[in-house]
Amino acid sequence: MTMRNGRTVRDLRRENRTAVLQRLYFDGPLSRFSLGPATGLSSGSVSNVVAELVAEGLVEEAGSVDSAGGRPRTLLRVTPGSGCMIGVDVGETRVRIELFDLTLTELARTERPLAVNGATPHERYEVGVVVDHVRDGIAEVLRTADVPAERLLGVGVGVPGIVARTAEEGAVVHGQTIGWDAVPLERLLRARVDLPASVPYWIDNGARTLGQAEMWFGAGRGARSAVVVLFGSGVGACVVTDPMGPGQALEWGHLTVRVRGRRCRCGARGCLEAYAGAEALLERWREAGGEPPAGADEETALTAMLTAAYPADPEAAPDATVLEVLEETAEYLGAGFADLINLFQPERILVGGWAGLQLGARFLQTVKGHATEYALKYPAARVTIGLGTLGPDAVTVGAAILPLADFFARGGRRAETEPVEEQPAWASTVRDRAAH
Repeated sequence: MTMRNGRTVRDLRRENRTAVLQRLYFDGPLSRFSLGPATGLSSGSVSNVVAELVAEGLVEEAGSVDSAGGRPRTLLRVTPGSGCMIGVDVGETRVRIELFDLTLTELARTERPLAVNGATPHERYEVGVVVDHVRDGIAEVLRTADVPAERLLGVGVGVPGIVARTAEEGAVVHGQTIGWDAVPLERLLRARVDLPASVPYWIDNGARTLGQAEMWFGAGRGARSAVVVLFGSGVGACVVTDPMGPGQALEWGHLTVRVRGRRCRCGARGCLEAYAGAEALLERWREAGGEPPAGADEETALTAMLTAAYPADPEAAPDATVLEVLEETAEYLGAGFADLINLFQPERILVGGWAGLQLGARFLQTVKGHATEYALKYPAARVTIGLGTLGPDAVTVGAAILPLADFFARGGRRAETEPVEEQPAWASTVRDRAAH
């Protein structure tokens, strides 16, 4: 049956299932009585949807609550074991793989280090090595948790770079700073990873998966719009205008902040990343006469840099060279934040990534001050700038949310199990005309 607006009865049923699942997921446990006003559905629709979801094992009872003068009301929740997802973070020093149940409780994790010391980004991110790490990590977490691959709703992967999609290759990664030139990552993973062909891959920019995680479970909850920035070796961002939507990845790190400035990893000059990314920050410290720990990875070296600037001993003098580099960095970041404020006028700006969390804890107030100086007064007065709350695992969590969000959008059905699409009435008319 097709309604006047072209939507089918199946569309309406799927939307109702999605509404119930999302409210139970974010606000549950809830009773059937509470689900009505929470979803806007009638009591009859709620009863029908809940009956379906319980029968399919997606929803289960979770105790009861007293009602005003009546029988206790049964509480419902999403069944944690009714599905699971894998999240992968192709990071700067390691590939992290985590297995989660449907409520994003971690079931197993593993990490595979990437060669860092002395390796160029192109060597560090050699495609075959990364694919092998993902393959072995997926096999390990499934084996550790004793979870059959058939229970997977999907595998989400956060990567550095721009992700495009083609009908032939699936997700293709354009990672200019790491030497990935149109890498058909989805096709390579499907060929190398031992998973059923029905398991979908969701491959996206790491900043976008970070934004997804912070909006669903972190410091972005409750915001109508936000920009989530990712600081690591490089710099990226995600702008979110729909709290439940995936957001839009921005190559914010390659915004020009200084004409004919420092050479960036991407090959251009004057990019924000050439001044604010951890790799560039450490290089500027060396150029200024500083001595990062020999042989240390970027995370260890950045910790040493911050310790030199802010010594734990109150009687120790801070390193003036480091402070000067950090102050210049804070101003560049403030100008970059001002651009985000002027362009998108977000309600919040959230800082994440391993480097962002280290740096932000020390001098975020200084960055805020510069952002206020460079931004227009009206939007600057209405934005809050703070740290993300999910820590260094946020990209992995966000990657796992990608298949989960699709599962919810389908009303709690896997793609291969959805009923055949009901055609709107006009479709058969067009088809009949074409046949004649």
